[in-house]
Amino acid sequence: MDERDIRQLLEQVKAGRLSTAQALERLKHLPFEDLGFAKIDHHRALRQGYAEVILGRGKTPAQVAEIVRGMLRPKGSRHNLLITRADRRIFAAVRRITRAARFHPLSGAITIQRNKTIAGKGTILVVSAGTSDIPIAEEALVAAQAMGNRAEALYDVGVAGLHRLMEYREKLAAARVIVCVAGMEGALPSVIAGMVGVPVIAVPTSTGYGASFGGVAALLGMLNSCASNVSVVNIDNGFGAGCVASVINRL
Repeated sequence: MDERDIRQLLEQVKAGRLSTAQALERLKHLPFEDLGFAKIDHHRALRQGYAEVILGRGKTPAQVAEIVRGMLRPKGSRHNLLITRADRRIFAAVRRITRAARFHPLSGAITIQRNKTIAGKGTILVVSAGTSDIPIAEEALVAAQAMGNRAEALYDVGVAGLHRLMEYREKLAAARVIVCVAGMEGALPSVIAGMVGVPVIAVPTSTGYGASFGGVAALLGMLNSCASNVSVVNIDNGFGAGCVASVINRL
């Protein structure tokens, strides 16, 4: 439940449309619900503005489905649900819980949209250097959208052909936050950051070979960026970038 849900609940009790017992029933699983193998943080949206996100990797389809069931249980809750690093087996289990679940095959994310409210003030632009970086970029894009933002994508505009990037100067300038995803040497965030006056969240990917060291070369290149408006998340952390971009976009 988020702040709006709690406020609405209290107003219903005050107006006599909801009894104290009914309100207590809705609140009884706060602040968390213990499933034994997982503790669902029902307070997350109230504290941070977005619901707890489920990491699918390392969990069984049955475990993910049970967590989803628990997160959907509180009546009156309207927040969107996001599952990252999932597969089609997990998706099939989640679909048996709710037909509203949607699978995003490029990123492996699953979304359950229950609230279409746009809380972000501007547009988050997710940019990828190459086509091979798209899965991580898609994770950032889906996360940003699930958290109530207008988010758009711009793919395959890396430094190997800067004329491709320059075609989209107006789109870059119009964004409120930019997420830049790149592997290999990770040069693109510095280029973009030098063109705009907004935060650029750099995401190094494990795309590459040899001396790329599974994304370490891109990570170090981004950390050593000479552009002062670049911030860096961990290797392949598209979700983290989308989340930080969402927080910035709400300010």
